[in-house]
Amino acid sequence: MLHSENDTLNEITPETASAAMHVPVSTFFDPMGLVSASQHGVLDTIQKGFRFTEGPAVDKNGNVFFTDQPNDKIYKWTASTGQITTFLTCTGRSNGMAFDKDGYLIACADMHGELWKIAPDGSHTVLVNNYNGKLLNGPNDVWINPKNGGIYITDPIFPRDYWDASDPRKQGWEPTHSEQAATGKGGHVYYLAPGASTLVRVTTMAGWNADIWPNGITGTPDGKKLYVNNWTYDGTGQIKAFNINSDGTLSNMQTLVSNLNFCDGMSLDEKGNIYVSGGPGLNAYDKNGNKVLTIPGGGGTNNIFAGANNKILFMTSPDRVTAVKMNVKGVEKF
Repeated sequence: MLHSENDTLNEITPETASAAMHVPVSTFFDPMGLVSASQHGVLDTIQKGFRFTEGPAVDKNGNVFFTDQPNDKIYKWTASTGQITTFLTCTGRSNGMAFDKDGYLIACADMHGELWKIAPDGSHTVLVNNYNGKLLNGPNDVWINPKNGGIYITDPIFPRDYWDASDPRKQGWEPTHSEQAATGKGGHVYYLAPGASTLVRVTTMAGWNADIWPNGITGTPDGKKLYVNNWTYDGTGQIKAFNINSDGTLSNMQTLVSNLNFCDGMSLDEKGNIYVSGGPGLNAYDKNGNKVLTIPGGGGTNNIFAGANNKILFMTSPDRVTAVKMNVKGVEKF
């Protein structure tokens, strides 16, 4: 369970607080006080025992649906009870997810390079499965523009052991080709306009490097700004910012943060801070790219704001899901 909101600290220093109340000294970097003081700088573990959790999506009631991709399942965390139940099995190996305004779960299903629309009863339709007639690399993460319902997805090539030997994407590590590029990774961001059935590639501008793994994606609630990061293992990862044009295309690409590693899922709070999961923990950056939060050990794969008041930062990591109470709200709920 999360710490009580009434459980506050009055001591002068973290050390005296720890001694007096037996509370571990906080390892959080939080100069702006984004995390609730009632949290004591302690990461709360909700449940362990998964293989690789990912893709948290929050519904209108603050509940979180998340995936365990190796086990091909989607779970539901109920905010009012804190309980986790199985929502769906056989999910197309779903990864990143988001809810649309009608309560459907939009899921990046990379088994066959598809984007799914999952109904509340668990049935699904395939929205798209190709770009220009060629198989997608494997949709990874998704953001839905709250202003018009347009869908953005990232499509990196991460070879999966569950792909069949006949799959043209099948290859060893590090990947050298994809259906979207004869050589290189063919990593792009795509847009699916409301009511459309054909993807538009929106990372066509000069300066976009397609030989990367575009991964986490999020955007502003006014529908005007999109953020995309790229996963890497050599310290060359970046967070890019784009303007969203009226037709859904992107322009004015800017590098917000550089020299990152293992960037994965992202979310946004009401102050415009960008929360980035990856590797050993979670970091958040303000609109100017300054680091404003570090939570070691939390959110190694993805994160979302949830709960009835939208102030619980829910984080996925390979074998567990964790959370902290926040002083700021997220912006992901429709």
